[in-house]
Amino acid sequence: MSDSVTGTEMPPDPAAEADGLRDSGPDPAAPAPLDVPRTPTGDAGVDAVLERLGDAGHLGTDGHVAVYEDVHRGLRDALTALDARPGSAAPVPPYRHRS
Repeated sequence: MSDSVTGTEMPPDPAAEADGLRDSGPDPAAPAPLDVPRTPTGDAGVDAVLERLGDAGHLGTDGHVAVYEDVHRGLRDALTALDARPGSAAPVPPYRHRS
């Protein structure tokens, strides 16, 4: 006589599940890349700053703020640099109507 049973599946062991021994698949709360495509802007500096957004997908949500602030700072600096380029015209003051 044999102790093994063929053709039947053993029910899951609740103790093994409680110990985490059973593979439950990917953790939905774990960081995962968003794989959002980024279209190049044509400005190497801006494109480099935007590439940094890809780092947010590998971090927990508590790390997203630092990445977003870094990207925002880089984009703001790029815009400020446009105003500071040599040979660029000074901003035109608003029209003041005098009557």
